[in-house]
Parts: sequence; C-alpha cells; structure tokens
Amino acid sequence: MPKKISTKKVDASIRSIETPSMRWIDVPKPSQTTLRSLQKEFHFHPLDIEDCLESNQYPKLDSYPHYLFMILHFPSYQPDTHEIISSEIRFFLYPNALITVHGNSHHRITELFKQCMVDPSKQARLLHTNPSLLVYELLEGLLRDVYPMLGHIKTDLRYIEHQIFDGYEKRMVRQILQTKRNIVNFRSIMQSHESVIQKLITKSEPLFSTDQLQVYYKNLVEHTKDIWAILGNEKETIDALQQTNESLISFRLNDIMKLLTGMSVVMLPVSLIAFIVTMNTPMPFITHNPYSFWIVVSIMTSVGVTLVWYFKRRDWL
Repeated sequence: MPKKISTKKVDASIRSIETPSMRWIDVPKPSQTTLRSLQKEFHFHPLDIEDCLESNQYPKLDSYPHYLFMILHFPSYQPDTHEIISSEIRFFLYPNALITVHGNSHHRITELFKQCMVDPSKQARLLHTNPSLLVYELLEGLLRDVYPMLGHIKTDLRYIEHQIFDGYEKRMVRQILQTKRNIVNFRSIMQSHESVIQKLITKSEPLFSTDQLQVYYKNLVEHTKDIWAILGNEKETIDALQQTNESLISFRLNDIMKLLTGMSVVMLPVSLIAFIVTMNTPMPFITHNPYSFWIVVSIMTSVGVTLVWYFKRRDWL
C-alpha cells in the first residue's frame, strides 16, 4: 500500500497527487506562467506549451524521447445555446507521471482526481508503476460520458419526427438545423479518436508497456467505433428528416398555390361578365329589365359554380 498521498501546488492552478511510484498533476486552468513552471521540471517542448494555450487544435499524438504529448477533443453541451461544442484535453505522459491540462469543464477529470485523493485503494490501483491504467480510466470515463449526449440527440430526432408528421413542419425547420449542426460538430469532435488511441497503444511502448492493458485499450477503440457508427446513423436520420420536412412544406405550398390559382381562374370569367355588363352599351334581356341585377348575378353564380364543379371533378382543386 503506498504511503499517504501528498499534494503539491506549484501555484493555485495546479493540483498534484504523488505516490512512491508515480505522480499525477492536473492543470484545470492553464496559463503561460503555470506551464513555464512545469516546463522547468518536465522539459516540455515549446510547441506543446503553445498547443496548451491555444484552442481548436486538431487531435494528435506527438512522440518525444522522454514523453508523449496527446490532444483529444470531447463534446460539451451548452444548455444556454443548446449547442454541442468541442472541449480539449491535453495529456503529457511520462514513464512515471501524467500531466492533464484542460479548461476546467471536464467534471470526469475533477471527479476522478478527488476520488484518488480521498480513496487510498483507488489511488493505489490507478497511480501504480506507470500512467497507463490512469489514462485508460480517464479515457474510458470521458467516452462513457459521450453516450448520454448521443441519447439526447436520439430523443431530439424522435421529437422532430413526431412533430413533422403532426403538421408542425414549419416550426421544425429551426430545430432540424440546430440538431444537424450538433451532429456535424459531434462528428468532427470524435472523428480522430480511433487513430489517436491506436497511436497511443503503439508509441507508448518505449516509455511504458501497455501489454497488460491491450484488451482495455482496444476496448476504447471499439467505443470510438461504436460512437462513430451511432453518429453516422443519426446523420442519415437527420438528413432524411430534413428532406421529408422540406417535401411536406413544398407539398403544402403547392396545395396553396393550386387553390389560389383555381380561385383566380374561377373569378376570371365572373369578372369578365361583370365588366361586360358595366359597358355603356345596350344589353339584350338586361336593359330596362327590372330583374337585370338578378339575371347578371345568376349568370355569374352559374359560371362560377360550373367551373368549381369541373375543377373538382378533374381533381384540380
């Protein structure tokens, strides 16, 4: 059993757990000063410090003689905007140390860090010999947190489908575009996970062996494949729903245009009759006839009713 956990802070933004065999340093709010102070001890490459300070980096894994530097993106849901955005985590992997750098938005890392501080058995299991098991535990938890977000998207798709076929297709246009944006963002976040984890399995050998965890790391790869497959299905679903919604809107507009066109055609001869009657010329059967108004109205009504009946019979209205 390792001795009592010690925590060290280079500054207020660094949390550290140290055991006789390895050390875990977590940097939830990276700053240039914090990273420079760590660089003196761990000899970070200057480009890696730049990657930690900048955002929207591509997922990658860089191998150096004495450590590995890995960047992975994970989805984060913003309840205010109903948007899924990318959140970065950077990993510095040494033979006997792990340094995690992130934007303080990953509760999974904070939760596991606190558990390791208060639970000696968990600390003994994860912070033992090398960081391979700790990295697996972090990645497995972060990938597991992805599934509830996939479930929310699935629920949104079902809601959109029901609303479309209940006659609310115009109301669903914004919802469809919002869900489609989230799926596209989700796919762009997750698309590189498989290749980066595969590289981690291969390139970690010179620093620490992952032989005993091959099955577990391959399970992570399978998780990424499953997530990618689910996202592919959801992308196809939202594309189909968008096409269906647009077709229904177009169909309704065609019905409206057909009705308006039919009404215009019906009113055209009626208007023509009214125009002829108002001409300043004698009209047979009408001029000086006390029933001339009703005769004209009857003719106009008969023409209108006949045209409506004919259009209905031909299914034009």
